[in-house]
Amino acid sequence: MGKITGFKEFSRAVEPYRPAKERVLDFKEIYSDHDDEKLSVQGSRCMDCGVPFCQSGEGCPVYNLIPEWNDLVYQNKWEEAFDKLMLTNNFPEVTGRVCPAVCEGACVLGITESPVAIKNLEFAIADKGFQNGWLKPQIPSIRTGKSIAIVGSGPAGLSAAQQLNSVGHTVKVYERSDRIGGLMMYGIPNMKLDKSIIDQRLEIMETEGIQFFSNADVGGQGENSVSMEELNQSNDIILLTTGATKPRDLPIPQREGVGVHFAMDFLRKNTKSLLDSEHDDGQYISAKGKNVIVIGGGDTGTDCIGTSLRHECKSLINFEIMPEPPKERSENNPWPLFPRVYKVDYGHEESTEIYGNDPRVYSISGKEFLRNEDGTLRGIRTVEVDTNFKEVPGSEKEWEADLILLAMGFLGPEHYALDKLEVELDERSNYKADHNIHQTSNPKVFAAGDCRRGQSLVVWAINEGRAAAREIDLNLMGDTTLI
Repeated sequence: MGKITGFKEFSRAVEPYRPAKERVLDFKEIYSDHDDEKLSVQGSRCMDCGVPFCQSGEGCPVYNLIPEWNDLVYQNKWEEAFDKLMLTNNFPEVTGRVCPAVCEGACVLGITESPVAIKNLEFAIADKGFQNGWLKPQIPSIRTGKSIAIVGSGPAGLSAAQQLNSVGHTVKVYERSDRIGGLMMYGIPNMKLDKSIIDQRLEIMETEGIQFFSNADVGGQGENSVSMEELNQSNDIILLTTGATKPRDLPIPQREGVGVHFAMDFLRKNTKSLLDSEHDDGQYISAKGKNVIVIGGGDTGTDCIGTSLRHECKSLINFEIMPEPPKERSENNPWPLFPRVYKVDYGHEESTEIYGNDPRVYSISGKEFLRNEDGTLRGIRTVEVDTNFKEVPGSEKEWEADLILLAMGFLGPEHYALDKLEVELDERSNYKADHNIHQTSNPKVFAAGDCRRGQSLVVWAINEGRAAAREIDLNLMGDTTLI
C-alpha cells in the first residue's frame, strides 16, 4: 500500500449528504459532490491487511478488489481504480449509492477504529468512470449461436445479461413494466438513484447487443402477455430473475379500504409519475397534507419516509416491531459480521430536521386499522410488544393517520410466470435451485436473485446474476471463462 501509516494518521470522514431541509424540496439525488482530496485520504486508511475481510464471505458479496482500488484512489489513479472495480461489479454506479456497505462492517480497521469509507470510494470511482467516458461498450467479436431468455430486468437479470452477452450468447431480457431496470428503476426512489444513470447503462448494454423487451409480461394473461411456452421453444435456456414481489401484508381488522397501501405500490407509482410528467399527471399516491404512518423499517421503509416528506406530508411516524438496536455491537454480533446497531438513514435525518424528532417507534405492533363510518382511514390501534414479540398488557394506543404504508418485506416471487416449466419451489415458495449452481428442477431453467434466495440486497442480486451466467455458459459450452 502507498500509505502504510494512513490508518494511524487519519480518521474516517464520510462524504455528507446535501442539507436535509434543502434536499426534501426535490427528488434530485441526496448526495453532495465528490471531494477527490478527502477521498484520497480515505483510500490511504486501508491497512494492507493480510486477509482483507472486506472482500471475504462476510464482506462484499461480489468480492470487489477493495484494497487494490482503495490504494489506487490514494495514488489518484482513478481510471485504474475504475478498471479494477469493473472486474467484479457490473453496476458499481448503483451499489455505490444504495448498498448498505457490508464491506465496511467487515473492515479490519473497524475492530478498533471506524472503518474505511469504502462505499464513498466505490461511488466516486463509478461516477468518474461515467463522467470521463471510461465505461465503453464491450461488443463480443463472435456469437455462439446460443440464445438465453431472461425474465426480469432487475440487478440479477441485468448482471447475468451482461455476462452472458460478453461471451457471445444472444441475450433477450423481458420486463413486464414499461421501463427496464426492475427494482433499480421503480423500487429505489430517484433521490437515491437518479434514473438517468440506469438509462446510461442500458444504452451501453443495447450497444453491446443485448435485446430488451418492456411491457412484456411473461406468463401473464393481459394484452402485454408473452407466452412462456414460446420462450421455452425459441431459446436454449431460460433464466428467471423475477424478484421477490409478493409483499407481506398486515391482516388485522379493517385492512380493506382506502388509505392503506403496500410500500412498493407507493414508491413505484411515485417514480413512474415523476419520470412521466414530473408528477403533473397526478397518477401517484400522494402524502401531501396527510398524517403518514410507515409500518416496517429497513431501506423500503426509509424510502417511504423520504418520499412522503417530499410530498409535504403533515406528520410522519415509523413503526418497527423490533426493539431499538444498541449503539454498539452486542456480544452476539461480533466483527466481522454486519453490525446490527442503531443507525440514522437519510429519511430519519430529514424527518428529524423537519419535525424535531426521529420518526421511529420501536417494539410496536398493529392491532386494528381505524376507519370512519364512510370507510375512510382515520388511524390505527397498536400494542407494545416485548423482546419475544408478546403483547404488553395495557399498552394499547390509537394513532391518527390518513395514509398507512406497509413496508414489512416480501414473501417471495409471483408464480404465474412458471406456466408449464415444471419448476419446483422450496419451503419458502422461492424457485428451488442451489446457490452457485442456479439450475432448477427443469434443466433448461435457471433462477437467480431474490426469486431464488428470497428478499435481499442489490449486491447479492448482482452476485447471483453473475454466478447464474457462469453456470449457464458452462452448461451450454462445456467450459467457461466467466468469473
